[in-house]
This record gives sequence, structure tokens and C-alpha cells, in this order.
Amino acid sequence: MKFEKKADGVFVLDVGGYVCPHPQIYTKKALEKVNTGDIIEVLFDNPSSGESIATMCENNGDEIVERIQESGKFQWNIRKA
Repeated sequence: MKFEKKADGVFVLDVGGYVCPHPQIYTKKALEKVNTGDIIEVLFDNPSSGESIATMCENNGDEIVERIQESGKFQWNIRKA
């Protein structure tokens, strides 16, 4: 797991190689660390993690502003509510 600042208001969370529930847990913790309106680029490779991350975002009011899938890898850009 790697969490780092990419630019002002933009962070990257790489949870590639992890299986449920770890990507969701790390995403939740990362969102708690950033400010409202910040974007976290979540990188993961476990398709079932997408369902739990999407549900968590919906329940918390966070917005998935972009979903990219390429060669079995996912990048979801999430804006903190």
C-alpha cells in the first residue's frame, strides 16, 4: 500500500495486489486524511474491491469522478465530500 501527495489537492493510493476488504479499508482511511474537495486516485487490481469502494463512497457522499480500467487494473478518482 502506498499513499502519497501527487499535487495540491490530489493524492494517489496504490492498493494493487490487495484483496477485499483491504482496498476499501485503505481507501476509507485515506479519505479521512484529506480535505473536502480533494481527489484521491485509487489504483487497484481486484475487481470485487470496486463494488465495496463504490458502496462506501455512495454511503459517505464521496463522488467517483472517473473510472479507468485497463489490462485488469483500475484507477478510480474519488472526490471527498
